[in-house]
Amino acid sequence: MMMLYNGYQAFEDMLAPARFGAQLALGLRDKIGPAADWPMSRRMFALMDVFQGARLTHRRPPYDIEEVRCGNTLAAVREEVVLDLPFGNLLHFAKDDVGTEQPRVLLVAPMSGHFSTLLRSTVRTLLRDHDVYITDWKNARDVPFSAGRFGFDDYIDYVITFLQEMGPGAHMFSVCQPCVPAFAAVALMAEDDDAATPRSMTLMGGPIDPRAAPTVVNELSNERPMDWFEKNLITRVPLRYPGAGRKVYPGFLQLSAFMSMNLERHGAQHRELYQLLADGKDVEAEKIKSFYQEYFAVLDMTAEFYLETIDRVFQRMLLAKGELEHRGRLVNPGAIRKTALLTVEGERDDICAVGQTAAAHALCTGLRPHLKRHHLQIGAGHYGVFSGSKWEKEVFPQVRNMILTMN
Repeated sequence: MMMLYNGYQAFEDMLAPARFGAQLALGLRDKIGPAADWPMSRRMFALMDVFQGARLTHRRPPYDIEEVRCGNTLAAVREEVVLDLPFGNLLHFAKDDVGTEQPRVLLVAPMSGHFSTLLRSTVRTLLRDHDVYITDWKNARDVPFSAGRFGFDDYIDYVITFLQEMGPGAHMFSVCQPCVPAFAAVALMAEDDDAATPRSMTLMGGPIDPRAAPTVVNELSNERPMDWFEKNLITRVPLRYPGAGRKVYPGFLQLSAFMSMNLERHGAQHRELYQLLADGKDVEAEKIKSFYQEYFAVLDMTAEFYLETIDRVFQRMLLAKGELEHRGRLVNPGAIRKTALLTVEGERDDICAVGQTAAAHALCTGLRPHLKRHHLQIGAGHYGVFSGSKWEKEVFPQVRNMILTMN
C-alpha cells in the first residue's frame, strides 16, 4: 500500500491534460456569442463542465462568509488566525461591533477526510448570535514530516489549548467524529478545575457509544482487525508535497468510502447537473456544483490519528466503557459538574444513529438534571442536523437557548 498514493497521483497527472483542455474550451463560452446558446453547444459545454468539476482537490476552500445579519445590523466578517499550530489553526470569525458582547463559541470540526469548511453553513448560522471560533484543520500531506506525529491524544490537546486561548466563559460545539475527543477534553479540564472549562458543550451526531445503535460505519470499522487497516489503508505522502514521507490515511480513500454508501445518488446528481447545464438552468445547477466543490475537497489524516480513532472509538469503544485514557490518565466524565450538556441527534442519521450521542448523559454522572438536555430532530439525516433548513429553524434555536442559559 505504500505505492497507493503514487498510483493515485499518476492517474491524476494522466487526466491533467484532458482537464486543462476542458477548461480552455469552457473559456470559449463567453467568446462565441449566440453560438454558445445553441442546443449542441450547451450540451458540449455541460459535458465539459461536469468533467472538469468531477475531480478531487486538496486545498481548503474559502469559507466565503463576508457579512452576517445580527439583529438589525449587517456586520462585516473577517477571518483572524488566533493560534497557528502545525496541524490546525484556531480561526476566529471576527465581526464589527454589533452593539453587545456575544457568547464565545468554539466549533470543533471533524477531521474525517474533509476540511472544516464543511461546516460553513453551521458557522454562518451561529454567527448571528455568537462570537464564533473554529478548529481549522490542516491537510496532513502539507505538514512537514519534522512537525512530528498527530494522534488521538494530540487532538484532545489541541481542543484544550484552543479553549485556553479563548479564555474563561466560552462554550463548545462539536459535530460528528470529534465528539469523543472533545468530550474527553472537557472532562479533563473539569477535573483540573481549569478556568477555561466551557460553560456548555453541545455534542451533535457523535459516536459517544457506538454500541447503542450500530450502523454500517460501525460494522465496517469492526469487521477487520487493526493490522488490516494499517496494511491496506495507510500510505506515504509522495515526494512532491511538503509532508513527503509522512504516513497518512488519504482523503481520496475516505471520500471513496463515503460515496460508495450512496453511489446511485451521486451518479444521479451528476446526471441532473449535466441536464440542468444543458438546459441553461445555471442557478439550479450552481447548487449542485457548490456542494460537490466542497465534497471533493479532501484532507489527508495522519495515520496515527486515523488508526487510533478506529481502535479507541469504534472497536474498543473505550469512552463508553469508562476506559478511555489520555496520555496514561483515565478520562473521568463524572468530573463534569458545571458544564451544561446538550446532545443532538437526527432521526434518519445512518452514520451515527439515534442513541449513540445521547449516551453522553449517562456518562455525566456529576451533572444535575437541569444541566442536561437532548434534542432529537425528526426527519433529519446526519448532515441535516448541522446544515439546511431543519438546522436553522429547529436545531439552532435549541443550541442558542442552551448557550444563552449558561452564558
